[in-house]
Amino acid sequence: MKSTSKSAHLVCFFLLRFAVLLGLSSLYAEDNWAQFRGPTGRGHSASEEVPVKWNADSVVWKKSLKGQGQSSPVNWGDKLFLTSASENGKERYAFCLDRKDGKILWEKTISCAVPENPHKMNSYATPTCATDGKRVVAFFGPGGLHCFDFEGEKLWSRELGAFPGPWGVAASPIILGDLVIQNCDREGASSLVALDIKTGKPVWTTEREAKPRGGWSTPIMIENSGNKELVLNGELGVRAYDPKTGKELWFCKAFNGRGSPVPDFANGLLHVVSGKPGDTYAVKPGGKGDVTKSHMAWHTKRRGGRDLPSPAVVDGYLIVVSMSGKASCYNAKTGKIHWEEKLGVKGEFASAPLVVKGHVLFQNVYGGGTLVIKPGKKLEIVSMNSLGAEVSEIFRATLAPIKGQIFARSLSTVYCIGK
Repeated sequence: MKSTSKSAHLVCFFLLRFAVLLGLSSLYAEDNWAQFRGPTGRGHSASEEVPVKWNADSVVWKKSLKGQGQSSPVNWGDKLFLTSASENGKERYAFCLDRKDGKILWEKTISCAVPENPHKMNSYATPTCATDGKRVVAFFGPGGLHCFDFEGEKLWSRELGAFPGPWGVAASPIILGDLVIQNCDREGASSLVALDIKTGKPVWTTEREAKPRGGWSTPIMIENSGNKELVLNGELGVRAYDPKTGKELWFCKAFNGRGSPVPDFANGLLHVVSGKPGDTYAVKPGGKGDVTKSHMAWHTKRRGGRDLPSPAVVDGYLIVVSMSGKASCYNAKTGKIHWEEKLGVKGEFASAPLVVKGHVLFQNVYGGGTLVIKPGKKLEIVSMNSLGAEVSEIFRATLAPIKGQIFARSLSTVYCIGK
């Protein structure tokens, strides 16, 4: 009897300990925000500790970086990784910072003999780094794809060609197991490539449609009925690929072009906006070939202007904010419009949103003020958060939630917000 009682107590102890650990895990679910828009690529945070309200007094530290860039902060443990570039683009920089105080732990310079020609809203260092906890990869367009260990030693480099056109590059690498996946859309012949993360050797290359302007979206991995699909938005539409082989699985035609926003995947639907003014639409994944007619669940006209920020789905509501600040809310399942309203703030919105505790955070380009929206059948603005930056300071990187804090990045400065 005593033995049974003792066993029961042990079981309760381990169950309680597991529950505590599980609780801590959910509190700090983004201990490692290791790629553009986090583990899923959708920009959704599971943490309960990340702030949704702050002001200039909430800035724990800020750090100026050499050069300028628009890559977003990523981390593994207490190491932050970012990139930057010289004014003429002939030097690109990779940085590792200490998350706790912003101290630069190492800095590496990569030469680029023939830089691309980025748009005035772009930069020479816009793609965000990705890390697997042992290595970090950084992409610089014609400056190549580079892999470093955590001490800053270069492990390998791979040239991925020129990127012609008046736009530049913005697509970030992602890591899937032992593969680094890089979207190489450009003006003209384009491709999606996979490299071995240990060696940098090509594993597969899939040609994509030639484009009149290029493309800047980052792929995301989704799981549909047990099948994994690598989904990539583009100027002509959204496509899915087999992540192991690169084989194209299906294609859904867009209504306009410039497929820079990353789709959001929720409740079995991919929600897509294209970049240029036009339609918002939802696609059921899992088809074969051209699924424009068979798998498009719904589409509806957008009247908000150009869409640079990606869409966000929260609790059945699809939120889209245009570059000019026109916000729209749709029923994510049907496409029915709940409301369309101007946000009433001066400035522009370019970075992808961050979803935290059922709120959607959009950061203003000028001065980095962050608008927090609670999705619902009516527009509800919860707060307008300031970093205390001047309106002349430009913010186009995406907010990153890491260990209960938020990290913001302007062209030349990194901000740590929170406790």
